[in-house]
Amino acid sequence: METFEAIFNRRSIRKYNNQKISNEQIKKMLEAAMAAPSAMNLQAWQFLVADERSVIESIVKAVPHAEMLKGAGAAILVCADESVEKSITYNMQNTAAAIQNILLAAHALGLGACWIAVHPLEDVEKNVRQLFNLPDTILPVAIISIGYPGEDLKGEDRYIAEKVHFNKW
Repeated sequence: METFEAIFNRRSIRKYNNQKISNEQIKKMLEAAMAAPSAMNLQAWQFLVADERSVIESIVKAVPHAEMLKGAGAAILVCADESVEKSITYNMQNTAAAIQNILLAAHALGLGACWIAVHPLEDVEKNVRQLFNLPDTILPVAIISIGYPGEDLKGEDRYIAEKVHFNKW
């Protein structure tokens, strides 16, 4: 898929047709995630893949705003490894770049995906930590729902010229 096509046509997909995602597809998305830039190239991220139906359903119970996972074929929990990078600011930037790459890779593979916030929602973070038995140094940042699209959303032109400033405000 051509880069601009992927960027401009990718949408958050929240309805899926309950089909399993292959290990090859998951690996491709994780390779894309790990190709993202990171502060000082520390790559201070960790990923947890949920591809069993019972685990995916337990996420829906633990994360109140994760209803779209009911039809998803897989989910990827994106985490910051605070034992590698201490700065919360860098960790948020690093994981956001990895998340965006996962979203674009899913789209390029013909899959739908949606970014589900975990951090900074304290109750959700706590639930996710408990659900997956995360070590104290692992900060859950987001869950990406992934599946074969059960809806067809078109790209939108979101460019707003008034939000662009050249050389000074």
